[in-house]
Amino acid sequence: MQLPEDATKRAPLALVSIILPVHNAEQWLDECLMSVLQQDFEGTMELSVFNDASKDKSRAIIEKWKVKLEDSGISVVIGGHDSPSPRGVGYSKNQAIAQSTGSYLCFLDSDDVMMPQRVRMQYEAAVQHPASIIGCQVRRDPPDSTERYTRWINQLTSDQLLTQVFTSHGPTVIMPTWFCSRAWFSHVGPFDEGGQGVPEDLLFFYEHLRKGGGVFRVDHSLLLYRYHLCAATHSVLEHRTKQTSCTDQGCGDRPSGGPQKVRMTIWTHRVHFLEEQILPHWKSFTIWNAGKQGRKLYRSLTAASQHKVVAFCDIDKNKIRKGFYCHEDSQERPKPKVPILHFQAAQPPFVICVKLVSTGNGCRAPGYPLSHSDHRSKTKDKT
Repeated sequence: MQLPEDATKRAPLALVSIILPVHNAEQWLDECLMSVLQQDFEGTMELSVFNDASKDKSRAIIEKWKVKLEDSGISVVIGGHDSPSPRGVGYSKNQAIAQSTGSYLCFLDSDDVMMPQRVRMQYEAAVQHPASIIGCQVRRDPPDSTERYTRWINQLTSDQLLTQVFTSHGPTVIMPTWFCSRAWFSHVGPFDEGGQGVPEDLLFFYEHLRKGGGVFRVDHSLLLYRYHLCAATHSVLEHRTKQTSCTDQGCGDRPSGGPQKVRMTIWTHRVHFLEEQILPHWKSFTIWNAGKQGRKLYRSLTAASQHKVVAFCDIDKNKIRKGFYCHEDSQERPKPKVPILHFQAAQPPFVICVKLVSTGNGCRAPGYPLSHSDHRSKTKDKT
């Protein structure tokens, strides 16, 4: 383990620490670090870098920029290790935070680029919302990648930032845009350090909500958010073992070289959070979608939650004609049979397993495939 440089001669406490985990990011680091230098924030800033066993030229690039940044008044703390394998995003973020001094934390991925006003605008929002995670709108690169997801990131209303937390998109303000006070992070954190494939951001986000935290988005595009096959996002699995072709060299976030099986999948986390936060308040509910995703949700529920399901509903005549869904894998005898109704005959509240797809004119149309609705709030899903 390499100790943070100048750990015993650290500069006075910074107002904002930029938290930057790095693993084999030489392809993007120059542009990323230039964006740190170009911030127009007038308070004291610090860059806290944790180098997670990079095997490329990342360390040399960081050292080069340390001189430039400190000449501009931005202190730089560098930690890391040179073990054969990286220890993961959660571990690296925790280490970068532990070695930093800032009263506020601004999270940055090594392959992304901040707009000059990012720290200033998010700091102003964080002062007004001290128990919130502050996000922002993003510009995707390449521009035509993940268009629907990018619209979702940028267009959620303030209410939807809290009601759409069950969707497969994950946190309603994405991790690379997070900004919060150190005091609040310490109250909620740290990040899970399970390593590759563990959704450390989702787990932290859910714990944040459990503790009464808010979610606020600065409605300006403050981050160039890159999409590429080597991104850490691709190593977090929704519900199955996944083989990727990325290798260590040249991958900015984390390596992905073989099948990884998550101890507890994103789907399972989402269902558990739904059962914890919503279903205890309902005596019964209807699952909207009698197809694959609706049945998958039913099978994923605990027995106590399954007993609350009074019906499935759908618009598909063929599914409705079947009359019921039989849970063949159930150990109960007789096996449960849940009615399938036309949606107009169904009774709320609903758990909606139907994603809403943009039609291109600002309207939304149902696609197919977790969400809840009690006629006061709705969420949507994408799988």
